[in-house]
Amino acid sequence: MRQVYTECDIPLSGELRIVVGSIVTPSARDRARERGVVIRELPADQVSTTAAPERTVAVGSDHGGFRMKQALLPVLAGLGLTARDVGVHEEKAADYPDIAAQVADLVAGGKASRGVIVDGAGIGSAMAANKIRGIRAALCYDTASARNSREHNDANVLTLGGRLLTESQAEAVLRVWLATPFGGGRHQARVDKIMELEKRG
Repeated sequence: MRQVYTECDIPLSGELRIVVGSIVTPSARDRARERGVVIRELPADQVSTTAAPERTVAVGSDHGGFRMKQALLPVLAGLGLTARDVGVHEEKAADYPDIAAQVADLVAGGKASRGVIVDGAGIGSAMAANKIRGIRAALCYDTASARNSREHNDANVLTLGGRLLTESQAEAVLRVWLATPFGGGRHQARVDKIMELEKRG
């Protein structure tokens, strides 16, 4: 999984040490040139890329969601979050269950606090991610559904339809989803019942 660096990651001076093969956006390279920052690519064992799980969002898409995923990565960076981008890294055919499983595994394993998956409609990725124990994936199509999924259901994975939403709509959904806390209270008992269903196997 390649780390993505945007203009928000460029320090005021000095150098930015990144793992060989990391993605540096064009705007990040421009910002580095403006500030005189040297971007130095090094082997992974020479670079500390560990971000706190609570500030990490696992992100993935198939070919149908690739462009939207790319548009949302700078949004996450702008919010001070680290994106763990599992791919795809170019607009080529991919199977959404494979991507959804990678994102869900990072969230379920505690390596990311939340996950975001984008495919053509968002439906298949939600179905696939919800097969992973501990995942509560919600397909959200507007800010009201995003708010509800967090407040009532404590959703930890968001799925989006890359062919059904505009980039600005998707950004609004993502921002609300990330900003909305779980309501707890009467909702906790219902979420507990959802998680009990996993035990049926």
